[in-house]
Amino acid sequence: MDDTESTTTSADENTGNLCDNPTRDTLAEGLLGLLKPTVDQLDDRVRITRISQLELKQQIESLNEELLKVREALNNHPDLDPYVKKLIACKHKVTVVLNVLQASQDRLNEIRRMINKEKTVRPTVTETLQEPQQSTSNIISDRGCIN
Repeated sequence: MDDTESTTTSADENTGNLCDNPTRDTLAEGLLGLLKPTVDQLDDRVRITRISQLELKQQIESLNEELLKVREALNNHPDLDPYVKKLIACKHKVTVVLNVLQASQDRLNEIRRMINKEKTVRPTVTETLQEPQQSTSNIISDRGCIN
């Protein structure tokens, strides 16, 4: 065979044989049989993706509506600054009262401590003062001067 001769046929030569060639029909059916499951699967996945995108679009729209409601609610909130200032002033007053009460409690505890200390010292002083008086009266009665 000569290298210049082509073994391939042009499309013009075989256009008349497209319908009548059983080998070509068998090959086409085979290729379609191989590609059809893949094309069907791809088609199903595209359809599922479109459905998912529509659902996502609906969810985004509902979320956008909710965010608009939240924004409106935030923009329409009452001014809370005066109330916060009042609460801070009340907290300060309560802190002052707490400090006064704590100082009073400390003073009261100190007074109690001093009273308890005085109670323990006073009976001892009272006993020592009473003993000399009794011994003096005993001495006088022993001498027989005063009875």
